Amino acid sequence: MSFTGNEGGQITLAEGAALTKAYRDKNPNAIKARFFGRAGIEQILAQPDCKGLRLYFGHGVDGTPELVMVGADSNENDMLDIIYDFSKPCPASCSSVNLLNSDQGSLR
Repeated sequence: MSFTGNEGGQITLAEGAALTKAYRDKNPNAIKARFFGRAGIEQILAQPDCKGLRLYFGHGVDGTPELVMVGADSNENDMLDIIYDFSKPCPASCSSVNLLNSDQGSLR
């Protein structure tokens, strides 16, 4: 099978809230999210035959969760010329309180 660039799909806020709450319930003191800036994402996506992004889970030297981002081509292979990390963690770089990052205003 090959990547077309149409993989993945939109979900509702309720579905996203349920997924992130389940994670927070199991990992109450963990980093909730990571932020990558547009410039890096666009640089990766601009590579010839890049069909999307692949995010690898990792741990920094201090044990904090990290994401390593690369492009993936139509043959489902990682594109290793441009690799991103150094994303901003939440906490400290968090959105205002919403259903994806807190229980405030829960859908239940």
